[in-house]
Amino acid sequence: MSVFLVIAGLALLVVGGDFLVRASVALSFRLKISKLVIGMTVVSFATSAPELLVSLQAAMDGISDIALGNVIGSNIANIGLVLGITAIISPLAVDKDFYKLNWPMMMLASFVLYYFLKNDGVLTAVEGLLLFIALIVFLIILIRSSRKSTKANLEEVDDTLAQVSDFKIVMWLLIGAAGLYFGSEWLVEGAKRLAKAVGISDYAISVTVIAIGTSVPELAASVIAALKKEKAISLGNLIGSNIFNIASVLGLTAIIKPIVVNPDTPQILSTNIFWMIAFAAVLIPLMMIPKRFEIGRYKGMLLFGAYIVFIYLTLK
Repeated sequence: MSVFLVIAGLALLVVGGDFLVRASVALSFRLKISKLVIGMTVVSFATSAPELLVSLQAAMDGISDIALGNVIGSNIANIGLVLGITAIISPLAVDKDFYKLNWPMMMLASFVLYYFLKNDGVLTAVEGLLLFIALIVFLIILIRSSRKSTKANLEEVDDTLAQVSDFKIVMWLLIGAAGLYFGSEWLVEGAKRLAKAVGISDYAISVTVIAIGTSVPELAASVIAALKKEKAISLGNLIGSNIFNIASVLGLTAIIKPIVVNPDTPQILSTNIFWMIAFAAVLIPLMMIPKRFEIGRYKGMLLFGAYIVFIYLTLK
């Protein structure tokens, strides 16, 4: 039953998330928001909705382990699993914005999160608000920078969504909201039961099973693009997702309900958060050697291999 709840919850999150993204983009076109801003803000917020609902549901249920594990695990999976597998299939080019803006922001957000949690074992409402404000400032800088750039990536935003009727937008929003609400409830409940049945902590389940589950849409989209030899997901988008996970998902969750580090799972601060920082940090040396500004097949294998080691050690 617990496995069914986890699978059904993940499926609902994927469906709900997809409908929410489409409704948000269509609504943004209605409000005459520029395509660039839609791609960088609306799509990013909407695609972070499954993680946000799962973390919020877990925090409200008093299981901060799942709220933290979901984000830490997702950030590790985005680099080790999604980027690793995509690079194995088709090499990724690294653009200038990555190491000038996205990467420094991801590292800053990761270290700030570690400091806030290590300081008193709680991510408070004020700290959550600070993370969220930092995200808004970052997005403003990113949008200004992209407006100056001649090759701003606008491919993600589907132009056909500008023609969608108001009725469809409302229906999509309702379906998306219902999918995210019930999906997060079932997933958190299923994860709790699965952890008990298997005899491992809620945190271990969240940092592996739930994190992989919430990264499945990115993985599927990236693998399909790479196999078709189309432009695979940009490195900037993946890094952007990691920034959103910390600043938006944990930030907003903490504003609503402070996130407390469980003393029974010391590995959150002693090992796992360092895995997250290490996966982020290693991207710069990987980008520089031996073939510069490219994450190729061997580098992808290295990232994926490191991810398998992380999963093994966590579940062990």
